[in-house]
Amino acid sequence: MVDVFVYGTLKPGEANYAAYCGDRPHTVEPAWVWGRLFHLPRQGYPALTLGNEKVQGVLLHFSDPGILAALDPLETYEEGRSPDLNEYQRQRQAIFDPAGTPLGEAWIYVMEPNRVVADGGIWLPSGQWSAR
Repeated sequence: MVDVFVYGTLKPGEANYAAYCGDRPHTVEPAWVWGRLFHLPRQGYPALTLGNEKVQGVLLHFSDPGILAALDPLETYEEGRSPDLNEYQRQRQAIFDPAGTPLGEAWIYVMEPNRVVADGGIWLPSGQWSAR
């Protein structure tokens, strides 16, 4: 089982969900993480940085161990490459259910704050993002 927390275009109903997740066996669970969420207006998608605010999303439980190899290119992440060349960094992070109960750790894609600033990131104090 591979767990991935998503907060943007990979959430059910968003632009990349069907293409990247829809045909792969998985379950969906509402969840949140500690971080800080931004909208990147030029790109049309969000970025999460490390922080101490609740960021809402969903925890996807995949049975396909190859899911990270499918998601990494979308997130412009390549393992072993210099972090400066990756748009996002993939890392493990603690995940919580809506009531605050720990769900363990999952993979999450996080952006460095300097990149968010350079990309014109707009802070989303609600901790939620949707293109809709």
